[in-house]
Amino acid sequence: MNSYEMMVIFTPVLSDDEFKAAQKRYTDLVEKHGGEIVHGNPWGLKSLAYPIQKKTTGIYWVVEYKAASDFNAKLNIQLHRDEQVLRHMYTALDKYAVEYNYKKRNGGFANTQKAEA
Repeated sequence: MNSYEMMVIFTPVLSDDEFKAAQKRYTDLVEKHGGEIVHGNPWGLKSLAYPIQKKTTGIYWVVEYKAASDFNAKLNIQLHRDEQVLRHMYTALDKYAVEYNYKKRNGGFANTQKAEA
């Protein structure tokens, strides 16, 4: 299984319950196809760099997951069909990016500096 990171921008008109339901729908899709959710991070409502579908804000969600390499084609189809999704992007992570994300989540950067004697 390969490691991936996906960012999804949802339409800003979603309620909190609809946003949580959309997150659950995609996490269930990953798990249904034998994948594993490593970490999910809802960023919330943010301004867009440029208008998308006449909207200037979007609800961001970043998720790190592990899945087979052929799964992303199925995920891509589902994301394109969903009218709540303004944009999405997924990126394959190498071992260094996985390690970096792990350290960033667990505060490992403060502990990695060695004291010089």
